[in-house]
Amino acid sequence: MSKTVFLFPGQGSQFVGMGKDLYEAFPIAREIYDEAEEVLSFALKSLSFDGPEEKLKQTRYTQPAIFVHSLVVDKLLAERGLRPEATAGHSLGEYSALVSAGALGFADGLKLVALRGELMQNSGEVHPGTMAAIIGASSEIVDEACAAASSEGVVQPANFNCPGQIVISGSVPAVHAAMQVAKEKGARMAVELPVSGAFHSPLMGEALQGLEEALDNVDIVVPSVPVYTNVEATAISDPDKIRSLLKQQLMAPVLWESILRNMIADGYTAYYEVGPGKVLQGLLKRTDRAYACKAVGTAEDVKAVENEE
Repeated sequence: MSKTVFLFPGQGSQFVGMGKDLYEAFPIAREIYDEAEEVLSFALKSLSFDGPEEKLKQTRYTQPAIFVHSLVVDKLLAERGLRPEATAGHSLGEYSALVSAGALGFADGLKLVALRGELMQNSGEVHPGTMAAIIGASSEIVDEACAAASSEGVVQPANFNCPGQIVISGSVPAVHAAMQVAKEKGARMAVELPVSGAFHSPLMGEALQGLEEALDNVDIVVPSVPVYTNVEATAISDPDKIRSLLKQQLMAPVLWESILRNMIADGYTAYYEVGPGKVLQGLLKRTDRAYACKAVGTAEDVKAVENEE
C-alpha cells in the first residue's frame, strides 16, 4: 500500500494566471476564491488571474494567493477521494499543510497568512535584507561562509532545500560577502533571489510580535494526519507545539531536505505537490531519485488525477 503525502509550496511559486482555470472549471474553486475575497482586503481573484506580476510578487499578496490556490487544489483532490496521510509545507506552505490536515480552519489560516505576508513585507522595508541560493556547497561550507561574513551584518542559512542547495538570508552587505566566500570555498554558484526581505533570519524580528499575538488568539486543534514542521522536520500533532513552532518558523531555517528524508524513512511513498508551480517536485527529485512527486496545480492536473482513480 502506498502512503500519500501532500507537500505545499511557499513563496516563489506564484505566477500570473494561477488558479484561473480552476475557478472556471470547478464550482468548489469559485466558492473558495469568493470566500477568500470576503476575508481579504484586496481583489485576490483579479490579482492572481490577471496580475500585474509586479504586484503579485509583493509578499503581502503572494502569500495569500499561493495559500488559496493550494487549498483549492487540496479540496478538489479530496472531492476525488485523494487525501494525504501526512502533510508538510515550505515556509508559507506550512499554513496550507495545517489547514489540509484539519489543524487550522481555512478562514483562520488565510487571516494568519495575510497578516504574516503584511508583517514580513513591512519588516523587509524597515530592515532591508536579501537572500541568496548557494548551489553545490556543503552545509559546513555555507556555515563557514556565513561566519566569515558576519562582520558585515546578520547572515545565516535560511532554507536547507535539498543536497547542494542552501539559501542564506540576512542584511544585503553580509549576504553579498557570504556569497563571495562560498564561491571562494568551492560553491558552484551563488545566486541572489528576487525577494523583498531577509526571510527566516533575525531581520524578521519586527514581524514577530504581531504574528505571535495572532497565533495566540487562533484556534488550533489536533490535526487528522501528522504534519512535518519546518523548524524540527518531524511529525507533530500537539496544538500548543504547532503554535510554538509557527512562531519560531518566522526566523528559523526551513529544514526541507530533512523533512523529505524523515518522510521517506517513515514509509511515505506517494508524493503530491499541491498548489502552483513545481519547485517541491524538483527538490524531492534532487533529495532522493527513487521517489517521484506529482505536481497538481491546474485544472488539467486535477483531471489527470481523476482519471487515475
